[in-house]
Amino acid sequence: MSRWKPDARGRLEKAALELYNHKGFDATTVAEIAARAGLTERTFFRHFADKREVLFPAANPLADTLANATAAAPTGLPPLQVIAHALTEAAPVLEERADLARQRQAVIAANPELQERELAKLAALASTLAGTLRERGLETTTAALAAEIGIAAFKVAFERWINDPDRHALAQRIRETLDTARHLTAPAEHVATADDVSFTGHEGVA
Repeated sequence: MSRWKPDARGRLEKAALELYNHKGFDATTVAEIAARAGLTERTFFRHFADKREVLFPAANPLADTLANATAAAPTGLPPLQVIAHALTEAAPVLEERADLARQRQAVIAANPELQERELAKLAALASTLAGTLRERGLETTTAALAAEIGIAAFKVAFERWINDPDRHALAQRIRETLDTARHLTAPAEHVATADDVSFTGHEGVA
């Protein structure tokens, strides 16, 4: 069971996501969100600048978790293993709010403007990862490439997790997807699918 407990902000977020999915993002008003949450519009604006900030909050715990986990990864790991460590460490941030994450993704998938904003958010996460990798001593191009590959793999893994009827762990999907990425340059006979591989074992990533 999730440890997340809805306070006023959480109630507003839950109400907004339900309305966005039921009525559509553009058709939903702040007044409707507040009323559904049993709160006032004034309370809404105390927590969110506008409707969009419900989906894209200014404070992003995922970015901080990724940066901290990247910095704390064991020394000597290859760049993609550092990324794997950081992403799997960050997975619980999303898994704890799995139902809300799925609702949020459905809203974004239905709105092209929000999809653009989501891509910008992912680009910001890649920039955060690249900066932390540089602080670990990686050359600029290598850090940027590793970060972009990592975030692309995360995007694919997240979509698989969101749509997974068997509810596999997000960390598992991340490891599988990164391992698939690692095999993209291997000879065809050695390439396995994401369901056949795991980013664990002799390479030491938990």
